[in-house]
Amino acid sequence: MDPGKASMAGLASQICNHIASIFSKPTTHPPALDLMVAELASIASLNGSVFIYGVGREGLMLKALCMRLAHLGLAVHFVFDMTTPPITSKDLLIASAGPGGFSTVDAICSVAKSHGGRVLLLTAQPETGSSVKYADAVAYVAAQTMADDGEGGGGGGEKSRTLLPMGSVYEGAMFVLFEMVVYKLGEVLGESPEAIRARHTNLE
Repeated sequence: MDPGKASMAGLASQICNHIASIFSKPTTHPPALDLMVAELASIASLNGSVFIYGVGREGLMLKALCMRLAHLGLAVHFVFDMTTPPITSKDLLIASAGPGGFSTVDAICSVAKSHGGRVLLLTAQPETGSSVKYADAVAYVAAQTMADDGEGGGGGGEKSRTLLPMGSVYEGAMFVLFEMVVYKLGEVLGESPEAIRARHTNLE
């Protein structure tokens, strides 16, 4: 085998195994997959809308989820898009604050709550984060974020390079979690692959 390809395969395996391990960590919190599917199925049954918000790379993962939820037939909007309607009491906001809180996430969650919306927060800091107080439901993703990526260095010397720095583990876990959510939610809603594909844009 080509040494370059072997190296790529090895790095890919390390990354995938690291992210997969996130979902087998023991926790007292309900599984994030079950929680998200139940929340989204409930909103769909009420013909409510789903609003999505996150910042940075977390926001990019959430935009990917937003797209797939639209393919599943849900009324879904990414906050700050020009066509985002007002949130109401029959709607759900899904937001992420991996390190526990961001000022913008806190603000958006607060506004959603003030208008009667339900808030589902994804976070790696479910006990201490500033955004948690706004959440009706917390999806715990037990992954490294910017809040703890500097731990374990010690000794004052130069730290070794990590394969997944800063919030990469959390963000990668988000992507994998969302793919599982879309798969399970599609089953619950009875959406066929043909129906999902038919909702994909043709303006490309």
